[in-house]
Amino acid sequence: MDLRITTLSENTAQAMPRGLLGEWGLSVLVEADGNTALLDAGQNVSAANNGEILGINWQKIGSIVLSHGHYDHTGGLRRVLGRIRKQVNIIAHPDAWDAKYAHIPQVNYSAYIGIPFQRQELESLGANFILTREPTWLSESIVTSGEIPMTTDYEVIDPGLCVKRDGNMEPDPLRDDQALFIKTEQGLVVILGCAHRGIINTLRHARQVTGTEAIHTVIGGTHLFRASEVQMELTIAELKEMGIQRLGVSHCTGMLAGARLAQEFGDSFFFNNAGTTITL
Repeated sequence: MDLRITTLSENTAQAMPRGLLGEWGLSVLVEADGNTALLDAGQNVSAANNGEILGINWQKIGSIVLSHGHYDHTGGLRRVLGRIRKQVNIIAHPDAWDAKYAHIPQVNYSAYIGIPFQRQELESLGANFILTREPTWLSESIVTSGEIPMTTDYEVIDPGLCVKRDGNMEPDPLRDDQALFIKTEQGLVVILGCAHRGIINTLRHARQVTGTEAIHTVIGGTHLFRASEVQMELTIAELKEMGIQRLGVSHCTGMLAGARLAQEFGDSFFFNNAGTTITL
């Protein structure tokens, strides 16, 4: 199987080709098995802009997977759908449409961070939403994670992330957090959105869903930018035990956590920013 993964949107961008934009968020294009799928659409303009510069054939995209319902992964949907210009399945967890907020009562801060569009508008642009809690196979080798179980005792949901229900703020369990798993001859390739439910929880789930033990490549957001020293130590230890061959971090990993991972994983590590293309 020939696999090509191109990151269209990320916090930072490569210098070449010229004109690539960095923007807080993530969007990753996957081409494999004759299928083309997009994980997330970035925050706003970057995925569409960078896709044009990188020569993406938008009409080949057969499906879009939403890693979760936050604005920085869904805000580019209007522009992306405007380029695809056909009906396309958008696979997401039902909770992606929750009223999501960043809420910190100690400093009297509250801001809406959910999907910044009405569902009807996106449907008028060609979106066909498939909402499911279960893994969805896009091809014989590509599958969404579906809902990810919380199995570690050190990976927790950020307490500042909430949902508003009946006017009240409640902790968001981020059940909609999901990833893409790709089966290859070398092992699994795992593409993370934000890993709100934990990178290790996600990788354990990848093995269970696919029946494949070896994990070759992991890229995407790891949500380690607020990780404690204990969480970092335990995460690094388990990543090494899993025998990860390539680790390309993005977005919500954070620079300090990224530097720590670079030190630990050496040549296996890279920053996966906008314009990065990897092949297997």
